Amino acid sequence: MKFFIDTADLDEIKQAESWGVLAGVTTNPSLYAKTGGKLADFEDHMVKICKLCEGLPVSAESQAKTTEGMIADGERLAALAPNIVVKLPICEESLPATHTLAKEGIRVNMTLVFSAPQALLAASAGARYISPFVGRFDDIGDDGIQQLATVVQCVKNYTYGYWDEEDGPEIITASVRTPNHVTQAALLGADIATVPFAALKKCLRHPLTDQGRERFDADWAKVTGEQA
Repeated sequence: MKFFIDTADLDEIKQAESWGVLAGVTTNPSLYAKTGGKLADFEDHMVKICKLCEGLPVSAESQAKTTEGMIADGERLAALAPNIVVKLPICEESLPATHTLAKEGIRVNMTLVFSAPQALLAASAGARYISPFVGRFDDIGDDGIQQLATVVQCVKNYTYGYWDEEDGPEIITASVRTPNHVTQAALLGADIATVPFAALKKCLRHPLTDQGRERFDADWAKVTGEQA
C-alpha cells in the first residue's frame, strides 16, 4: 500500500518526503485554509507542492459548482504541473466533468465518496483515483472500515476502459485518523492511504518499540560507562 500525505503544509510535506515513504499528496480547501493561504496564491502553492514531490501525484481540488466550471478548472490545474491530479467531489455535475477530463488524459481524484454506488459511478466515469472516507463514518457511530471494504471489493471486481488495468482506478483511503485505519485499509487491499502528518507519525510509534529503545540505551550505557 502506498502512503500519501493529506496536507497543504510545505514543511510537513518536506519532512514526509525525507522519510522516503511518500508516494503522493492530497489537499483540499480546508487544508489549504489552515496554511493561511489566500485565493490569489492557491495555484502558486500547488506548484510549490508539485516541485517538492516531483513525479508524485498531487491532488488539487476544484471548487467549481458546474460541469463546465469543473472542466475549466481541471484543464487549468492540470496545466500547472505534470503531476497535478484534479480533485472533484462526487456529484451529478462532476461525473460528466470527469468523463471529459479523462478522455483528455487528465487524472481525476473523486472525493467525498461514502458508498459503493458512488465509487462505481466514479470509476465508470473515468476517475483515476477514488477516495472513500473512513473517519467521518466513525464520527457518526458507523463502521468506516466496513464501508471501505465494500467499496474496495465492488470496484476491484471490474475493469474500466479509461486507464490500463494496472494503472487504475486506485482506491485512496481518506479521512484516516489512526494507525488502525492504515492497518485495516492495507488488509482490505486498498491501494493508498492518505494520512495527515500527525497520524503518519503515530504509525511510527509503538510502546514496545519505545521500551526496547530505552532498554538498549540503558544497557549500552553500561558498556560505555556513560549515562543513558
